[in-house]
Amino acid sequence: MSIFLSYFLLGLSLAAPIGPVNAAQLDRGIKEGFFPAWFVGLGSIIADIFYMFIVYLGIVHIVEITFVKTFLWLFGGFVLIYTGMESILSSKEIRANLERKKEPLHKSFLAGFLISISNPLTILFWVGIYGSVLAKTATTYGPQALILYSFAIFIGLFTWDISMAAVSSGFRKILNEQVLKGIALLSGLSLIGFGIYFGWQGILLLREF
Repeated sequence: MSIFLSYFLLGLSLAAPIGPVNAAQLDRGIKEGFFPAWFVGLGSIIADIFYMFIVYLGIVHIVEITFVKTFLWLFGGFVLIYTGMESILSSKEIRANLERKKEPLHKSFLAGFLISISNPLTILFWVGIYGSVLAKTATTYGPQALILYSFAIFIGLFTWDISMAAVSSGFRKILNEQVLKGIALLSGLSLIGFGIYFGWQGILLLREF
């Protein structure tokens, strides 16, 4: 049980660092409420599952190809800058009574998925962290334990997703309109900042061709 808990905590630690997905969840939670923020996280988790399988199947070398890495950096930069600009523009529409029409949940899900699937840092994180966990677990506990402990990691990811959705949507109830607009603006600027960084990394890789 203690081993399962340690992998659960690993899942939390994978999700907790401040990054594009957390910024997007905060933005959706403030503007739209719990479920849009939650679905951003769910989209991200599906992307995490995809990369987990890549590592598990041993085909991770594909994402190490320079062309693929360059595409991911540039595409990720575009997605983040676009999402950040959209966030800043829509922050003006926040109202204290928060009765405006909400966006479809599938759009929130797609935003989380695209932000995560195009994030090279996500790939590096899974290759570095999950790859070492995979090797250690298979060696120490046997291949049959991989499913159980991988499940524990995703329980941790899912728990963080729900927590972020609850906290960000809770802000809507306790903060005034101007503070909510300020937080939404900072979230948008954060996304743009990540996008510029991703784009710059892509440009640096382009120079290697």
